[in-house]
Amino acid sequence: MYVSFWLPTAVLTAALAIKLPSILKLWRDPLLRAVGGLLLFACAVFVFAAPSTIAWTNRVTGVPNIAAPWVYSLLTALCASWLLLVVHWRNGPTDRREQTRRATRWVVSVYAGVVIALWVLFALADTPVEQIRDLDTYYANTPFMRELILLYLTAHTVACSTTAWLVWNWIRTEGLDAWLRWGLRFLGVGYATNLVFSGAKFTAIVARWSGHDLDWLNTNVAPSAACVAATLVAVGFIVPHAGQYLRERWLVRRRHRALRPLARLMRTVSGEREPFSLHAPPEIRLIRRETFIRDALLTLARHLDEELRRRAHAAALALGSGPDRARALAAAVAIQDAVRTRRRAPDGEESAAPDTTYLLQEIQAVSEALHSTEEIKAVRARAAVPAESMSLHD
Repeated sequence: MYVSFWLPTAVLTAALAIKLPSILKLWRDPLLRAVGGLLLFACAVFVFAAPSTIAWTNRVTGVPNIAAPWVYSLLTALCASWLLLVVHWRNGPTDRREQTRRATRWVVSVYAGVVIALWVLFALADTPVEQIRDLDTYYANTPFMRELILLYLTAHTVACSTTAWLVWNWIRTEGLDAWLRWGLRFLGVGYATNLVFSGAKFTAIVARWSGHDLDWLNTNVAPSAACVAATLVAVGFIVPHAGQYLRERWLVRRRHRALRPLARLMRTVSGEREPFSLHAPPEIRLIRRETFIRDALLTLARHLDEELRRRAHAAALALGSGPDRARALAAAVAIQDAVRTRRRAPDGEESAAPDTTYLLQEIQAVSEALHSTEEIKAVRARAAVPAESMSLHD
């Protein structure tokens, strides 16, 4: 049961890369700084906690097991960043500002004190035998080293418990975006899984104290739990951004497809196709299609029959369409009629063009109305009946 340390490192690095532009752009935002610190410390923890890196650190410094207080210091800083993130996330950048500052000072002071204590205890401890994977259980009964191990595990457990509890409470808050809620779920599960890391370590150490051997909890279960937890936390940061990005892309593509009927109709007006580039991003394609449609509508404007549009609007309302839908159907009928009129008399006498503000602004609704051919036929047929006949029929 072993999960590579490089898996969470890769996922955390991806999360940091996604957040980095926002962090650099809005560096004065304490929430974004907390996110950046969390992801940076998390990456550092798994880089320096890898067995190969631990051996390299000990060899370069020439001090056996000096990697232990270094990794535990990074882990303690990571725990502090968890708490700082939740403090700023829950309170917001302006709400309860003084309370946020006090909580920030308290977290920084306490966890900075823990880091200092870790180095002092390591300096006082006697650790001549290098241990790459099972240092905590090997030195579980060693004076000062025992206290060092218990101190970092306690700080880790407190931070995990507090953060997980606050995140799960936040998930139940009303009005959260769906993608943010899913991100919080991953974060909550990730922080809760971190408790498995602490629990496995504590159990293995207590077993050593009582003369039993459960070192496999320390060497296998705890590292794997930490890797899984870190991966879930990283995914928790990625999901809201990835979800929002995919949703925006899907909406852009949906709008682009919805404009296809109107774009096809406008090709008969302009006599040419809209600009197209295979490598253009969806947003550019949408802008080009919208521009193409509006330009063609302006060319068609003098052929629009405003009286027909008003009759079609009344007909759509009479047939049970809502106000917005009726306006779109009436505009679709008027545009189709204008296209036919232009074909019959392309060089006809100039006339004052009606107001095309609605057509230019609501091309999406008009194009969607063109999908409903049967509905347009019913509106056109009713609009063709003289007003007196409709009144008598009604």
